[in-house]
Amino acid sequence: MNEPMKIGHLRLSSANAGIRKPLQQDSNFGAPSFKEVLDRNVLKFSHHAELRMEQRGITFKPETLSKIVHALDQAAAKGAKDSLVLYGDIAMIVNVPSRTVVTAMDGKSLQGNVFTQIDSAVVVS
Repeated sequence: MNEPMKIGHLRLSSANAGIRKPLQQDSNFGAPSFKEVLDRNVLKFSHHAELRMEQRGITFKPETLSKIVHALDQAAAKGAKDSLVLYGDIAMIVNVPSRTVVTAMDGKSLQGNVFTQIDSAVVVS
């Protein structure tokens, strides 16, 4: 599982592409179902972000995606809505409530950019 994730691997089907619902309790065990936990922790990419990542050669390993998801959990806990997520020389604008990467930039594309309409920044190590 050390292979880079290809763009689109984490996209949800159109049936699941709406706003996430709060976790519901499983009537048998009092815990959320596996599908609900999986749906809640998925990082989605907008079409625009997928195009930019492909153009810029940006890929992520599963471990990296886990770190980013964990960072988004922390941002959500603090009430973040739209965050600048920095990982190495990659910057992403992420809509935190929907867990959707809106756009992504590599180090070359970052030069001279001004980020607007964000309410938080998260540095992922």
